[in-house]
Parts: sequence; structure tokens; C-alpha cells
Amino acid sequence: MAENFTQLQTRIGHTFSNPELLKIALTHSSTGANENYERLEFLGDRVLGLVVAEMLYARFPKEKEGDLARRLAALVQGSFLAKRSVDLELGQYIAFSEGEAHAGGAENEHILADVFESLIGALYLDAGFEKCQTLIHELWNDKLEVMKEPPLHPKTRIQEWAQSLGLALPAYEIVEQSGPDHAPVFKVAINVTGYDSMTAEGKSRQIAEKEAARVFLKMLEEKGAI
Repeated sequence: MAENFTQLQTRIGHTFSNPELLKIALTHSSTGANENYERLEFLGDRVLGLVVAEMLYARFPKEKEGDLARRLAALVQGSFLAKRSVDLELGQYIAFSEGEAHAGGAENEHILADVFESLIGALYLDAGFEKCQTLIHELWNDKLEVMKEPPLHPKTRIQEWAQSLGLALPAYEIVEQSGPDHAPVFKVAINVTGYDSMTAEGKSRQIAEKEAARVFLKMLEEKGAI
């Protein structure tokens, strides 16, 4: 594992002065360890949001706050962060219980997104804000302009699509809540008349609803319905 950590540290351009931080950042709660990545994830989420917001502010000087906010939401959403984890090959370094590992934890999009944020949190504590900026700029810089226009929120897109067809507005409901009180996971279903219900998870009800809407949109696009 130490050799793997060495490879990872080379990849992110930083050798940790406190290796325990990196170990914690890559430890899933299923291991039963005294410390896992959840607290570092909380910190890394805030650091990441600030850096990407600053990048957008500089890159799009004429855009209004609402447009910048939509770009930011798209660039720090779970599926996007999971891809950055894949870029860094983080899945192979995460410590899981045997059961979670066999269940495919290393490929779980939600876990990969969380671990990316926990890595940023650990990097911030060990090396400071500028080192986080350097890594995030490297991973995000060529992706800021992938979207020519600020994206509409998935829930807004589905609402406009439903209205255009004269359908009732989509309904969202919490079907399951799990995890500890300080880090809950919500499972939300989206229901649209005439279509199968679809579900997604998130760290808040709002995030889960957005992810459910995104999954529903993907289904519509695959069917050529939107």
C-alpha cells in the first residue's frame, strides 16, 4: 500500500508530510476504522467549490451570478468528480471492508466523488490552499469551456420538457435515507406521468433530486424523446 501511495503522491504532485492524512482520506467507513474520509470530504467540498468558483469568475467576466452558479453546479456534481477520481485512479487506493470491496465500492460513482473531495481536504491540511489550487487547476482548466452556454439545472430542463408536452410537473419523493446523522445519504425517486420512476442518491435531498432528474434526462435522451 505504501508503494501505491507513493505513486499517487507523484500523480498529484505532493508528498504528504503527514501520511496519516492521506490514509484517512482513502479509508471508507465500512472498514470500521476510528477515522474515515467523511470529515475530510466535508472540508474538501468547500475548498473545491471555492477554487472552481474563482476559476469561473476569472474565465467568464461578463456572465451573471446565476449563469456562473449553474456552471459551478455542473463542474462539482458527483458524476463529474467521479471522473476526476478515475483520472487519478483513486479507486485502487481506497480501503474497504471485504463486503464493500466485493460489492464494487471502487467503481461506485458516489464513493469516488466523495473520496476525491476527501483527498482535496487532506491536501489542504497538509500543504495549504495553493497546492489545492494547483491540482484543481490542472484537472479542471481544460474543462471550464466544454459547456458553451451555462447549463440549465436538470430539474428545470425536465419541468420545461413536461410543460411543453402538457404533462403534470415531475414529482420527487424520498424513498430511503441512510448513513449517520452528520453524513446522511438520501435516495429520491422522480415520478413523471407515463414514465417509469427513476431513483438516485445524494448527500442532501436537493442533490439527490438533481441526480434523479439527471438520470431521467439521460433516459429521455437515449430514447430520443428530448
